[in-house]
Amino acid sequence: MKMAIISSQIKISCASLAGFPSMLRSPGHAPQPIVSRHVAVIGAGAAGLVTARELRREGHSVVVFERGDQVGGTWVYTQNVESDPIGVEPTRTRVHSSLYDSLRTNIPREAMGFRDYPFVPKDDPDRDPRRFPGHREVLMYLQDFTREFRIDELVRFETEVVRVRLAEGEEKWKIKSKQRSMGLELELELDEIFDAVVVCNGHFTQPRVAYIPGINDWPGKQMHSHNYRDPEPFRDQVVVLIGNSVSAFDISWELAGVAKEVHIAARTVINGTFGKQPAYDNMWLHPMIKDVCEDGSVNFLDGSIVIANIILHCTGYEYHFPFLETNGIVTVDDNRVGPLYNHIFPPALAPRLSFVGLLWKAIPFPMFELQSKWIGGVLSNRFKLPSQEEMMEDVEAFYSSLETFGTPKRYTHCLGDNLVEYNNWLASQCGCPAFEDWRMQMFLVTIKSKLAHLESYRDEWEAQHLVLQAYEDFIKHTSEQVS
Repeated sequence: MKMAIISSQIKISCASLAGFPSMLRSPGHAPQPIVSRHVAVIGAGAAGLVTARELRREGHSVVVFERGDQVGGTWVYTQNVESDPIGVEPTRTRVHSSLYDSLRTNIPREAMGFRDYPFVPKDDPDRDPRRFPGHREVLMYLQDFTREFRIDELVRFETEVVRVRLAEGEEKWKIKSKQRSMGLELELELDEIFDAVVVCNGHFTQPRVAYIPGINDWPGKQMHSHNYRDPEPFRDQVVVLIGNSVSAFDISWELAGVAKEVHIAARTVINGTFGKQPAYDNMWLHPMIKDVCEDGSVNFLDGSIVIANIILHCTGYEYHFPFLETNGIVTVDDNRVGPLYNHIFPPALAPRLSFVGLLWKAIPFPMFELQSKWIGGVLSNRFKLPSQEEMMEDVEAFYSSLETFGTPKRYTHCLGDNLVEYNNWLASQCGCPAFEDWRMQMFLVTIKSKLAHLESYRDEWEAQHLVLQAYEDFIKHTSEQVS
C-alpha cells in the first residue's frame, strides 16, 4: 500500500469447541515446483475481493464472478425486498443484501479492516468517521480497496454462476455462467474450465426460519429480517420478534419507536430478564414461542399470550450453494458445510475447491485475508496440505468433539473462543505475523460494552490505548511496505 494512501486515511461467547485445536496441525511446506493456476472466485464481496487480490499476488490468473453490478456483496444496500417477505418460496424474486437502513458495524473499524489496508476515517465530509460506522462507509472502504489493488480488472459484473461441477475425466472444474448484456434482457451463456474454484458467495442471503406449531392457520403476517429495511411498515402493530442476536436487538429498538407493542421471543437472555423491559413502555422479553392459533394469538413457553399482527424472524441464515455440484462430496446438513478441513478445504477435492468466510463469531475481514493467503499458497505449491486421509481424520475428530460437548451441528462454523488460535494458525502457515493483540482486545472490549449497555455501546469508546496501538501498527506496517 502506498504511503500516500495511509497518510490520507490516518488524521465472545459461543458453544465450546474443545476439539478445535486437533484441526490445527501444521502441514509444513512443499518442495514441489511453484505453479500458476486458473482460478474462479465466486462473489465480489469482502471475501471475494481479498481472495482475488491474494490469488493474483501468488501468481494465479483469476476471474471473479459477481451477479450484481458492483463490488461489496452484502454491504451493497438496497431498499428492494423479495416478493416473499419470509423468504421461503423457491420462485420468489431474490435480493442479495440483508442490510437494514440504520445498520452500523458491531466491530470497531480499526479491528474490522484488512491487515494491510487499515479501515480508518478519511478526511472527507461525505464519509462516516465513527468508530462503528454505518454500512455505507463499509461499502466505500471496500470500493477504495478495490481501486487501490485494481481488483475490478478481474471482476465480471452482472454474471451469475449457474453451475459448478467437476469436468469429466479431469481434475478441473466446468463453470456455466449467465451474463446480462449491457443491461438488456439478452443473456450470454458461457461454459469455461478452471483449475480451481474458491467459493466466496457469503451466507446472509438464504433465510433460516423458526418452526412454529400452528403457523399455517395463524392469520397474521410473517417476515424475515432479510427483508427488513426500516420500521415504518410496523407502525401501530403488535409485533413478535424471534431472535436475540445483535440485529434482533437493533431492529427491536427501532420497532419500539413506532409499533404498538414489541414482544421478543428468545431462547436465552443476553442481558436483563424476561418480562417488561424497563427502558421501554411497549417492549417485553419472552421465552420461545410454544405455538400460535387461528384467533391470532401467540403462546409462549412461560404461559403468556399475545394477540399479534406480525411475526418477524430474526433467526439467521442458511449456507446456500445452489450452483455447486460435487456428487455428494460436500453437503450442507443443519448448517454444517462439510466435510471441510479447517472450514476451508473438502479433503476429497482439495485444493481444487475451497471456501472463504464460512466462520462466524469472528472478526471477518482479516480472517478472510488469512484464509485466502493460505489458499493461494496451497494452490501454487508453496504450502503443502496433509494427505486426504489425515485431513478427514482431523475433521472427524473435530465433529466428534462437538458431539461430546453437545454442540449442535448448526454451530460447527462458530469460531467464538478459538478466534485467536485459528487466526494465528493461519498466519503461521502463511509466514505472516501473529494476529494482533490489540485487534482481539478491541473485540473483547466491544463484547463487554455490548453486554453492559446494548443501546449505546457503539457511541461510547473508552479504550483509547487500543486505538493508539492500532495506529502505531498501521504506521509501522506502511513504513515497512514503503521501504
